[in-house]
Order: sequence, then C-alpha cells, then structure tokens
Amino acid sequence: MTIDDPGKTQRLLAEMKALLPLEARLSPNLSKVLSKQAPGTRLPARCMVTEVFYMGDEGGITCRLDIGGPDSSTPFIVSMTHLDFDRRSPLFRQIDSYCRHRVKKLRKHRDRGF
Repeated sequence: MTIDDPGKTQRLLAEMKALLPLEARLSPNLSKVLSKQAPGTRLPARCMVTEVFYMGDEGGITCRLDIGGPDSSTPFIVSMTHLDFDRRSPLFRQIDSYCRHRVKKLRKHRDRGF
C-alpha cells in the first residue's frame, strides 16, 4: 500500500521549491518535541521553510526550518504534516490536501497493524 501519490507529490515538491522560503507555524506538539531535543534554542511561533525534501513514501515531504539561524549546529528538519501554513499562501490548498491525505493514510496503515 502506498501512502503518497508519486505524481502529485513531485508536483507539489517542485512548486514548493519554486516559492521558497515559505512561512510556517510550528504545531504545539512539534514545539514541545523540538524544545526537548534542542534545549536552549529559542523556538519562534513562526519560522521559514528554507528547503524541502521527499523522504520516500515512509517519510513524506520534510522541511528544513530556519530556526537557530544559518550557523546553527542543529538542523531542524521536520515532517510537513507538523507545520501549519498561511491560508493566504498560493500553495495552501495543495499543502493542506497533501497533509490531510497523508495523515489519513498513515492512520489507516497503522490501524491495520503495519
């Protein structure tokens, strides 16, 4: 069972790369996890997505965040599903659709015991 539609995912990835950097907000759960992983790093409510990668069907689209500045020794790379994007973004609908679809498929996959 595949999680992502390869064609749609590659198109979204290309469109996102063309618009970088993109502003995003950290979800509350992501903020908690990152604060534990990088104590002492100031985590802003909003940040910029500076790179996007496709980590295959298992990892999905991941985003590198600008948290900590360009000289940070800790790269912040997170799943796109843990970020909230501005509704005014030209890609909001596509990003939101991708994230909803991916989370739904992951739940179904998990519930089947995979």
